[in-house]
Amino acid sequence: MTPADSQTKIKVTLSPIEAPKGLSSADVAELAQQVIANVEKVIVGKHEQVVLAVAVFLAEGHLLIEDVPGVAKTMLARAIAQSAGCTFKRIQCTPDLQPSDVLGEARLEPQTGRTEFRFGPLFSQFVLVDEINRASPRTQSALLEAMGESMVTAGNVTYRLQKPFMVVATQNPIEQEGTFLLPEAQKDRFLMRMNLGYPSFADEKQMIERFQLRHPIETLQPVTTPDGILKSQEAVRAVKVAPDVGDYILKIVRATREHPALLLGASPRGSLGLFRAAQAMTAIAGNDFVSAAQVKAIAQKVLAHRLIIRREEKYHSLTVGEVVAEILAQTD
Repeated sequence: MTPADSQTKIKVTLSPIEAPKGLSSADVAELAQQVIANVEKVIVGKHEQVVLAVAVFLAEGHLLIEDVPGVAKTMLARAIAQSAGCTFKRIQCTPDLQPSDVLGEARLEPQTGRTEFRFGPLFSQFVLVDEINRASPRTQSALLEAMGESMVTAGNVTYRLQKPFMVVATQNPIEQEGTFLLPEAQKDRFLMRMNLGYPSFADEKQMIERFQLRHPIETLQPVTTPDGILKSQEAVRAVKVAPDVGDYILKIVRATREHPALLLGASPRGSLGLFRAAQAMTAIAGNDFVSAAQVKAIAQKVLAHRLIIRREEKYHSLTVGEVVAEILAQTD
Protein backbone atom coordinates (compact mmCIF):
# COMPACT_ATOMS: atom_id res chain seq x y z
CA MET A 1 0.00 0.00 0.00
CA THR A 2 1.29 3.45 -0.82
CA PRO A 3 0.39 6.79 0.78
CA ALA A 4 -1.97 8.95 -1.24
CA ASP A 5 -0.95 12.54 -1.88
CA SER A 6 -4.50 13.73 -2.29
CA GLN A 7 -8.02 12.42 -2.63
CA THR A 8 -9.32 12.05 -6.18
CA LYS A 9 -12.56 13.86 -6.93
CA ILE A 10 -14.89 12.08 -9.35
CA LYS A 11 -17.09 14.15 -11.60
CA VAL A 12 -20.33 12.40 -12.53
CA THR A 13 -22.45 13.20 -15.56
CA LEU A 14 -25.70 11.73 -16.79
CA SER A 15 -24.82 12.41 -20.43
CA PRO A 16 -23.76 9.51 -22.67
CA ILE A 17 -19.98 9.16 -22.91
CA GLU A 18 -17.69 7.52 -25.39
CA ALA A 19 -16.55 4.03 -24.45
CA PRO A 20 -12.82 3.78 -23.78
CA LYS A 21 -10.80 1.28 -25.75
CA GLY A 22 -11.11 -1.97 -23.88
CA LEU A 23 -13.78 -4.55 -23.20
CA SER A 24 -17.19 -4.38 -24.85
CA SER A 25 -20.47 -5.16 -23.10
CA ALA A 26 -20.36 -8.56 -24.77
CA ASP A 27 -16.93 -9.18 -23.24
CA VAL A 28 -18.20 -8.14 -19.82
CA ALA A 29 -21.20 -10.41 -20.20
CA GLU A 30 -18.96 -13.36 -21.06
CA LEU A 31 -16.67 -12.72 -18.08
CA ALA A 32 -19.63 -12.21 -15.73
CA GLN A 33 -21.28 -15.45 -16.84
CA GLN A 34 -18.04 -17.34 -16.19
CA VAL A 35 -17.86 -15.88 -12.68
CA ILE A 36 -21.56 -16.58 -12.03
CA ALA A 37 -21.27 -20.19 -13.23
CA ASN A 38 -18.19 -20.70 -11.07
CA VAL A 39 -19.85 -19.24 -7.97
CA GLU A 40 -22.88 -21.48 -8.55
CA LYS A 41 -20.65 -24.52 -8.02
CA VAL A 42 -20.78 -23.40 -4.38
CA ILE A 43 -24.09 -21.48 -4.10
CA VAL A 44 -26.98 -23.71 -5.16
CA GLY A 45 -30.36 -22.39 -6.34
CA LYS A 46 -29.70 -18.67 -5.82
CA HIS A 47 -29.06 -17.50 -9.38
CA GLU A 48 -30.70 -14.08 -9.00
CA GLN A 49 -28.72 -13.27 -5.84
CA VAL A 50 -25.44 -14.42 -7.40
CA VAL A 51 -26.06 -12.21 -10.45
CA LEU A 52 -26.84 -9.23 -8.21
CA ALA A 53 -23.70 -9.79 -6.14
CA VAL A 54 -21.54 -9.95 -9.27
CA ALA A 55 -23.25 -6.80 -10.55
CA VAL A 56 -22.34 -4.99 -7.33
CA PHE A 57 -18.71 -6.05 -7.80
CA LEU A 58 -18.64 -4.82 -11.42
CA ALA A 59 -20.34 -1.56 -10.38
CA GLU A 60 -17.52 -0.95 -7.85
CA GLY A 61 -20.02 -1.12 -5.00
CA HIS A 62 -20.45 -2.87 -1.66
CA LEU A 63 -23.08 -5.39 -0.61
CA LEU A 64 -25.11 -5.84 2.59
CA ILE A 65 -26.64 -9.29 3.10
CA GLU A 66 -29.29 -9.59 5.81
CA ASP A 67 -30.33 -13.13 6.63
CA VAL A 68 -30.41 -15.87 9.23
CA PRO A 69 -27.30 -17.98 9.92
CA GLY A 70 -26.39 -20.89 7.68
CA VAL A 71 -27.76 -19.73 4.32
CA ALA A 72 -24.31 -19.32 2.66
CA LYS A 73 -23.69 -15.59 3.11
CA THR A 74 -20.01 -16.19 3.83
CA MET A 75 -19.67 -18.77 1.05
CA LEU A 76 -21.10 -16.32 -1.49
CA ALA A 77 -18.43 -13.75 -0.62
CA ARG A 78 -15.61 -16.30 -0.65
CA ALA A 79 -16.74 -17.82 -3.93
CA ILE A 80 -16.80 -14.46 -5.74
CA ALA A 81 -13.38 -13.52 -4.37
CA GLN A 82 -11.85 -16.85 -5.39
CA SER A 83 -13.51 -16.74 -8.81
CA ALA A 84 -11.93 -13.33 -9.44
CA GLY A 85 -8.50 -14.32 -8.08
CA CYS A 86 -8.71 -11.57 -5.46
CA THR A 87 -7.16 -11.51 -2.01
CA PHE A 88 -9.76 -12.23 0.66
CA LYS A 89 -9.95 -11.33 4.35
CA ARG A 90 -12.68 -11.89 6.92
CA ILE A 91 -13.46 -9.61 9.86
CA GLN A 92 -15.54 -11.31 12.55
CA CYS A 93 -17.34 -8.50 14.37
CA THR A 94 -17.80 -8.54 18.15
CA PRO A 95 -18.63 -5.73 20.60
CA ASP A 96 -14.98 -5.53 21.72
CA LEU A 97 -13.58 -5.25 18.19
CA GLN A 98 -11.49 -2.07 17.91
CA PRO A 99 -10.91 0.15 14.85
CA SER A 100 -7.22 -0.83 14.95
CA ASP A 101 -8.30 -4.48 14.59
CA VAL A 102 -9.84 -3.51 11.26
CA LEU A 103 -7.48 -0.84 9.93
CA GLY A 104 -4.19 -1.88 11.49
CA GLU A 105 -1.89 0.24 13.64
CA ALA A 106 1.59 1.67 13.92
CA ARG A 107 3.92 -0.48 16.01
CA LEU A 108 7.49 -0.11 17.18
CA GLU A 109 9.72 -2.79 15.68
CA PRO A 110 12.24 -3.79 18.40
CA GLN A 111 14.80 -5.04 15.89
CA THR A 112 14.98 -1.82 13.88
CA GLY A 113 13.76 0.72 16.43
CA ARG A 114 11.47 2.14 13.75
CA THR A 115 7.72 2.61 13.86
CA GLU A 116 5.99 0.76 11.05
CA PHE A 117 2.34 0.51 10.13
CA ARG A 118 0.97 -3.02 10.20
CA PHE A 119 -1.94 -3.28 7.82
CA GLY A 120 -5.21 -4.71 9.12
CA PRO A 121 -7.61 -7.06 7.31
CA LEU A 122 -9.35 -4.15 5.58
CA PHE A 123 -6.30 -3.95 3.29
CA SER A 124 -7.53 -6.68 0.99
CA GLN A 125 -9.28 -6.67 -2.35
CA PHE A 126 -12.34 -8.52 -1.05
CA VAL A 127 -13.38 -8.07 2.58
CA LEU A 128 -16.13 -9.95 4.40
CA VAL A 129 -17.39 -8.09 7.48
CA ASP A 130 -19.32 -10.80 9.27
CA GLU A 131 -22.16 -9.73 11.60
CA ILE A 132 -21.36 -6.06 11.13
CA ASN A 133 -24.09 -5.00 13.55
CA ARG A 134 -22.21 -6.65 16.42
CA ALA A 135 -19.37 -4.14 16.07
CA SER A 136 -19.61 -0.89 18.03
CA PRO A 137 -20.49 2.33 16.16
CA ARG A 138 -16.86 3.47 16.61
CA THR A 139 -15.58 0.35 14.85
CA GLN A 140 -18.27 0.48 12.18
CA SER A 141 -17.18 4.03 11.38
CA ALA A 142 -13.67 2.74 10.63
CA LEU A 143 -15.13 1.33 7.39
CA LEU A 144 -16.63 4.57 6.10
CA GLU A 145 -13.62 6.10 4.37
CA ALA A 146 -12.58 2.80 2.82
CA MET A 147 -16.06 2.10 1.46
CA GLY A 148 -16.62 5.64 0.25
CA GLU A 149 -13.23 6.49 -1.22
CA SER A 150 -11.14 3.29 -1.29
CA MET A 151 -8.73 4.93 1.15
CA VAL A 152 -7.69 4.52 4.76
CA THR A 153 -6.22 7.32 6.85
CA ALA A 154 -4.00 6.28 9.76
CA GLY A 155 -2.46 9.13 11.71
CA ASN A 156 -1.24 11.67 9.18
CA VAL A 157 -0.90 9.20 6.32
CA THR A 158 -3.58 8.18 3.82
CA TYR A 159 -3.24 4.82 2.10
CA ARG A 160 -4.95 3.89 -1.15
CA LEU A 161 -6.55 0.45 -1.11
CA GLN A 162 -5.68 -2.02 -3.82
CA LYS A 163 -8.34 -2.32 -6.49
CA PRO A 164 -10.67 -3.98 -7.17
CA PHE A 165 -12.01 -3.43 -3.67
CA MET A 166 -15.34 -4.69 -2.33
CA VAL A 167 -16.87 -5.05 1.12
CA VAL A 168 -19.56 -7.65 1.73
CA ALA A 169 -21.15 -7.23 5.15
CA THR A 170 -23.62 -9.60 6.77
CA GLN A 171 -26.06 -9.22 9.62
CA ASN A 172 -28.70 -11.39 11.27
CA PRO A 173 -32.04 -9.52 11.35
CA ILE A 174 -33.55 -11.90 13.91
CA GLU A 175 -31.06 -11.86 16.78
CA GLN A 176 -30.81 -8.28 18.10
CA GLU A 177 -29.32 -8.75 21.57
CA GLY A 178 -25.83 -7.27 21.82
CA THR A 179 -26.06 -5.57 18.41
CA PHE A 180 -25.86 -1.96 17.21
CA LEU A 181 -28.03 -0.45 14.50
CA LEU A 182 -26.12 0.56 11.40
CA PRO A 183 -26.09 4.36 11.08
CA GLU A 184 -27.63 5.79 7.94
CA ALA A 185 -24.21 6.95 6.70
CA GLN A 186 -23.04 3.34 6.85
CA LYS A 187 -26.08 1.87 5.10
CA ASP A 188 -25.85 4.53 2.39
CA ARG A 189 -22.42 3.22 1.41
CA PHE A 190 -23.82 -0.17 0.46
CA LEU A 191 -24.86 -0.23 -3.17
CA MET A 192 -27.41 -2.97 -2.55
CA ARG A 193 -29.02 -4.87 0.30
CA MET A 194 -30.41 -8.36 -0.23
CA ASN A 195 -31.17 -11.68 1.44
CA LEU A 196 -30.54 -15.23 0.29
CA GLY A 197 -33.37 -17.12 1.98
CA TYR A 198 -33.69 -20.83 2.56
CA PRO A 199 -33.19 -23.13 -0.46
CA SER A 200 -36.04 -25.09 -2.00
CA PHE A 201 -36.39 -28.81 -1.23
CA ALA A 202 -34.79 -29.77 -4.56
CA ASP A 203 -31.92 -27.28 -4.18
CA GLU A 204 -31.19 -28.37 -0.62
CA LYS A 205 -31.15 -32.02 -1.71
CA GLN A 206 -28.74 -31.17 -4.53
CA MET A 207 -26.55 -29.27 -2.08
CA ILE A 208 -26.35 -32.23 0.31
CA GLU A 209 -25.40 -34.60 -2.52
CA ARG A 210 -22.85 -32.20 -4.01
CA PHE A 211 -21.19 -31.42 -0.68
CA GLN A 212 -21.12 -35.01 0.64
CA LEU A 213 -17.40 -35.69 0.15
CA ARG A 214 -15.91 -32.20 0.02
CA HIS A 215 -17.09 -28.61 0.07
CA PRO A 216 -16.60 -27.18 -3.46
CA ILE A 217 -15.17 -23.93 -2.05
CA GLU A 218 -12.02 -25.91 -1.19
CA THR A 219 -11.23 -26.59 -4.84
CA LEU A 220 -12.80 -23.55 -6.51
CA GLN A 221 -10.40 -22.05 -9.05
CA PRO A 222 -10.29 -18.49 -10.47
CA VAL A 223 -11.94 -17.92 -13.83
CA THR A 224 -10.58 -14.39 -14.24
CA THR A 225 -8.03 -12.07 -12.66
CA PRO A 226 -8.24 -8.82 -10.68
CA ASP A 227 -7.08 -7.06 -13.86
CA GLY A 228 -9.99 -8.63 -15.75
CA ILE A 229 -12.38 -7.30 -13.11
CA LEU A 230 -10.84 -3.81 -13.34
CA LYS A 231 -11.23 -3.78 -17.12
CA SER A 232 -14.82 -4.95 -16.76
CA GLN A 233 -15.53 -2.20 -14.23
CA GLU A 234 -14.12 0.30 -16.70
CA ALA A 235 -16.38 -1.07 -19.42
CA VAL A 236 -19.41 -0.92 -17.11
CA ARG A 237 -18.81 2.79 -16.54
CA ALA A 238 -18.93 3.27 -20.32
CA VAL A 239 -22.37 1.65 -20.77
CA LYS A 240 -24.50 4.39 -22.24
CA VAL A 241 -27.39 5.97 -20.35
CA ALA A 242 -29.65 8.13 -22.53
CA PRO A 243 -30.71 11.53 -21.11
CA ASP A 244 -34.33 10.40 -20.67
CA VAL A 245 -33.24 7.31 -18.71
CA GLY A 246 -30.93 9.47 -16.60
CA ASP A 247 -33.88 11.76 -15.90
CA TYR A 248 -35.98 8.71 -14.97
CA ILE A 249 -33.36 7.72 -12.36
CA LEU A 250 -33.41 11.22 -10.88
CA LYS A 251 -37.22 11.36 -10.81
CA ILE A 252 -37.37 8.10 -8.84
CA VAL A 253 -34.77 9.19 -6.30
CA ARG A 254 -36.20 12.67 -5.88
CA ALA A 255 -39.67 11.18 -5.36
CA THR A 256 -38.34 9.35 -2.30
CA ARG A 257 -37.42 12.72 -0.77
CA GLU A 258 -40.91 14.09 -1.33
CA HIS A 259 -43.05 11.08 -0.38
CA PRO A 260 -45.19 11.90 2.70
CA ALA A 261 -44.57 8.48 4.30
CA LEU A 262 -40.79 8.83 4.26
CA LEU A 263 -38.80 10.63 6.92
CA LEU A 264 -35.60 10.15 4.94
CA GLY A 265 -35.31 9.78 1.18
CA ALA A 266 -32.39 8.56 -0.91
CA SER A 267 -29.24 10.67 -1.10
CA PRO A 268 -27.36 11.70 -4.25
CA ARG A 269 -25.21 8.63 -3.55
CA GLY A 270 -28.43 6.68 -4.09
CA SER A 271 -28.87 8.31 -7.51
CA LEU A 272 -25.35 7.39 -8.51
CA GLY A 273 -25.79 3.91 -7.08
CA LEU A 274 -28.93 3.29 -9.14
CA PHE A 275 -27.10 4.63 -12.21
CA ARG A 276 -24.08 2.34 -11.67
CA ALA A 277 -26.16 -0.74 -10.78
CA ALA A 278 -28.28 -0.34 -13.92
CA GLN A 279 -25.10 -0.03 -16.00
CA ALA A 280 -23.68 -3.21 -14.46
CA MET A 281 -26.86 -5.25 -14.97
CA THR A 282 -27.07 -3.99 -18.56
CA ALA A 283 -23.47 -5.01 -19.26
CA ILE A 284 -24.02 -8.46 -17.70
CA ALA A 285 -26.92 -8.88 -20.13
CA GLY A 286 -24.54 -7.97 -22.99
CA ASN A 287 -26.35 -4.73 -23.89
CA ASP A 288 -24.85 -1.32 -24.59
CA PHE A 289 -27.71 0.96 -23.48
CA VAL A 290 -29.46 1.11 -20.12
CA SER A 291 -33.25 0.89 -20.40
CA ALA A 292 -35.86 2.36 -18.08
CA ALA A 293 -37.08 -1.20 -17.51
CA GLN A 294 -33.65 -2.19 -16.18
CA VAL A 295 -33.63 0.79 -13.82
CA LYS A 296 -37.07 -0.15 -12.54
CA ALA A 297 -36.05 -3.80 -12.05
CA ILE A 298 -33.08 -2.91 -9.85
CA ALA A 299 -34.47 0.09 -7.95
CA GLN A 300 -35.81 -1.84 -4.93
CA LYS A 301 -32.43 -3.46 -4.19
CA VAL A 302 -30.56 -0.17 -4.49
CA LEU A 303 -32.91 2.23 -2.71
CA ALA A 304 -34.97 0.45 -0.04
CA HIS A 305 -32.24 0.25 2.63
CA ARG A 306 -31.55 3.99 2.31
CA LEU A 307 -35.09 5.05 3.28
CA ILE A 308 -36.80 5.58 6.65
CA ILE A 309 -40.58 5.36 7.20
CA ARG A 310 -42.22 7.99 9.41
CA ARG A 311 -43.44 6.80 12.82
CA GLU A 312 -46.90 8.31 12.53
CA GLU A 313 -49.80 5.92 13.13
CA LYS A 314 -51.14 6.17 9.58
CA TYR A 315 -47.83 4.87 8.18
CA HIS A 316 -47.32 1.94 10.58
CA SER A 317 -48.68 -0.65 8.15
CA LEU A 318 -46.48 0.53 5.28
CA THR A 319 -43.14 -1.04 4.41
CA VAL A 320 -40.26 0.66 2.62
CA GLY A 321 -40.64 -1.83 -0.20
CA GLU A 322 -44.27 -0.85 -0.70
CA VAL A 323 -43.35 2.82 -0.81
CA VAL A 324 -40.68 2.20 -3.46
CA ALA A 325 -43.15 0.10 -5.47
CA GLU A 326 -45.68 2.95 -5.30
CA ILE A 327 -43.07 5.47 -6.47
CA LEU A 328 -42.06 3.22 -9.38
CA ALA A 329 -45.71 2.80 -10.40
CA GLN A 330 -46.26 6.58 -10.41
CA THR A 331 -43.00 7.61 -12.13
CA ASP A 332 -42.45 7.59 -15.87
